[in-house]
Amino acid sequence: MNHPATHQIPGHDLEKSAGTLDVASKDSTEESSQHFVPSAQLHVPPALSKWNARIESLAGLEARGITRVLPHERHAISLLGYTQMALLWFSANLSANNLGIAMLGPLYFQLSFLDSAMCGVFGAFVGAAATSYMSIWGPRSGNRTMIVARYFMGYWPAKLVCLLNIILMVGYGVIDCIIGGQILSAVSGGSMTIIVGIIIVALVSWVVAVFGMAIFHVYERWAWIPQLMVLFILVGSAGPEFNTATPSTGDVTAGRLSYFSLALSVSVSWCAAASDFYVYYPEKTKSWKVFLMTLTGLTLAFSFVNLLGIGLASGVATNPAWADANSVSSGALILAGYGGLRGFGKFCGVVVALGVIANNIPGTYASALGCQVLGRYGKAVPRYVWVCVIVTIYFVCAIAGREHLFQIFENFVALMGYWCMIFVALVLEEHLLFKPKLDGALDWTAWENSKRLPVGVAALIAFLAGWAGAIIGMYQNWYVGPVAIKVGSGGADIGVWLGCAFAMVLYPPLRMAELKVFGR
Repeated sequence: MNHPATHQIPGHDLEKSAGTLDVASKDSTEESSQHFVPSAQLHVPPALSKWNARIESLAGLEARGITRVLPHERHAISLLGYTQMALLWFSANLSANNLGIAMLGPLYFQLSFLDSAMCGVFGAFVGAAATSYMSIWGPRSGNRTMIVARYFMGYWPAKLVCLLNIILMVGYGVIDCIIGGQILSAVSGGSMTIIVGIIIVALVSWVVAVFGMAIFHVYERWAWIPQLMVLFILVGSAGPEFNTATPSTGDVTAGRLSYFSLALSVSVSWCAAASDFYVYYPEKTKSWKVFLMTLTGLTLAFSFVNLLGIGLASGVATNPAWADANSVSSGALILAGYGGLRGFGKFCGVVVALGVIANNIPGTYASALGCQVLGRYGKAVPRYVWVCVIVTIYFVCAIAGREHLFQIFENFVALMGYWCMIFVALVLEEHLLFKPKLDGALDWTAWENSKRLPVGVAALIAFLAGWAGAIIGMYQNWYVGPVAIKVGSGGADIGVWLGCAFAMVLYPPLRMAELKVFGR
């Protein structure tokens, strides 16, 4: 199976061919030989090669992996193209898993509706801004986000970030499957187990992610419409029971800070995949428009679902039926919001449950690409095979952890937010402080040539130092950092902020020393 870099969406995929597996290959015959890394090829048994060629010949299946999309392979930009950027992120995040995370404001941090709303909306905005910044590199480079990371963190350190992103996306796949299963189980009155719902979510996500970008964009373009309709119905049905009067209790300052950081962590978690979905946009696409449309889609989606989730959680204290539902699962609480609508409410609950699929597909797609970035042998495995592996992993994990969703929310989401913000901070510093001094434009054709990319020593040390800052500032059930415990009367999670501070202070002098020693 040979992988030359020619691919159109929509259109005929010229990567669909059989033969050998390239574990390192040049972008195109158009690119200079100085960027070419000699290709090592793996012999593939004829039967396996023929089987692979037959699969990749399926109509609509994207055979391209992490190979750079060259300028002449991009499609023209249009108003619809810019609108699609916002719709993609709006559709992907208008989902029940984000409703579940939003509930933690009143339920876990004991914040009032107003405090939760302010922290949830503005925290999500900050995280969305970081993700939107990372998205601008897709059209500029034609490279996936984890390939772009090589230009800012170095060829080898970028693999660490890539591994963390795979873990992150698999984790969200677990959350999506569980909460989808919970809602479907609640709709059936318990006659259908959570496992059946998990199977449905995983199966549909697998089909769309296997076929890739073309069907993915079509799905996300329309998936938001039924979701928005049933969520507005939920507002009308459950809104009168929202409790906006009960004040925050406990250590309010610490609760606000921790919940703000959590809301930020959710929206910034897309930062390491943000460029993946824009690689087919032309190089001349305006970066400010890419940033603005991405920010718009993310902010609108997270603001809406956060406010709705907070409202549902606030009503648990005053509505016994909601309290009983919450004791079963967060999915049951969402369905309880439709309680007065009877059969139609159950139908709306099914639509909400299936909405997590739109959130799960981008993560599945991005994590499969990440597996190819990890190494030359990973790159040799077709993207659709990695999709199958990723789906299998989060399917099994979802079944194993289906009774522990809130613990996964509370610990996993915040933990992943630490490294995401550190990563964005380092990219931003390299971009603003050092790239202008390196003759401006980056050579995006050298994406596989480690000798033409930064060594990455400075980025690696700063990244690890950032993690050290995050550790001493984290506040989790299983660990409380020595600095975190001193915030307020009972401690608060400030890992995101300490991690960024440590990394941003250390990186500039380390990078200057690296440039002086290595020259790149």
